[in-house]
Amino acid sequence: MTNEQFESQMQYEVRMSIMRTMLKQGLITKSEYDKIDTKFLKKFSPIFGDLYR
Repeated sequence: MTNEQFESQMQYEVRMSIMRTMLKQGLITKSEYDKIDTKFLKKFSPIFGDLYR
């Protein structure tokens, strides 16, 4: 894994962790969460992104 891939993976994971917290707290819906996840997968192209879905 290159440094760039590592950074992309970490950026994705940090943001999705925040989104999961917001989902659990009822601040966003499951539909909104799924849309955000799709956008972040495209933006960050994490190596292990599909494993989290």
